[in-house]
Amino acid sequence: MDNRLLPRALMAPAVLTLFLWMIVPLLMTLYFSFVTYNLMQPGDRPFSGIENFHYFVTDPDFWPAVWNTLLLIGSVIVITVVFGVLLALLVNEPFPGRGIVRVLLISPFFVMPAVNALLWKHMMMNPIYGVLANVWKFFGATPIDWLTDVPLFSVIVMVAWQWLPFACLIFITSLQSLDREQMEAARMDGATRLHQFWYLTLPHLGRSIAVVIMIEMIFLMSVFAEIFTTTSGGPGNESTNLAFLIYKQALMSFDVGVASAGALFAVVLANIAAVFLIRMVGKNLD
Repeated sequence: MDNRLLPRALMAPAVLTLFLWMIVPLLMTLYFSFVTYNLMQPGDRPFSGIENFHYFVTDPDFWPAVWNTLLLIGSVIVITVVFGVLLALLVNEPFPGRGIVRVLLISPFFVMPAVNALLWKHMMMNPIYGVLANVWKFFGATPIDWLTDVPLFSVIVMVAWQWLPFACLIFITSLQSLDREQMEAARMDGATRLHQFWYLTLPHLGRSIAVVIMIEMIFLMSVFAEIFTTTSGGPGNESTNLAFLIYKQALMSFDVGVASAGALFAVVLANIAAVFLIRMVGKNLD
């Protein structure tokens, strides 16, 4: 009995601290979502019921923000999975300097989101002196003002660039366990590279693809730094997602109650997505 109680007693402070670290902000958010709490009048907190939720859902920016969030998540996942698989297959083959190339491939994942946004905003997408503007001028075309003309697509490119190394790293690791003898047997039987990829490599990558989709979907719901640093949700609401809409309610409209209601909505949405994704991953692991 003592042998079982001692490890639990030693782990109890850490578990309790982690529990409090999670539950206290959640309870505070739950409380604020049911009261009228504006930072301009911090002393008044009357109970408002579901008024904050109704206000948040009926906000003119709500449905555009939901659509932008879904489009951002879906586009980044498609880009990272497709190009991640292709890059993993390319780098998996032996060639001189493969180790250096692998390090360079995964390095963008360690760049902070705000730095990533500034890098693309000033170095790549600036319509006057950016790299892409110089490429357009070289071919005689008019440079595009990316953050004004296609703001959401610009954010998608930034986020995809940062998450692509993560997907690529997972796929490279998965390819290391691919049965080489099976591939060699298929090659000797006359299978083309396309057939080898479709019938052997892709099914082998099924689990890792499911894991990448699950992790990215959960984390991409909270994309904020790239939008705040580059487009500020604009022009209008063209690049506003749920996370930025919550920020606007909290720190631009000073309405903590509505922002808390929006945060709870985002938490519920993330948990619903996580449940379906975990089941999907579980089926792939069976």
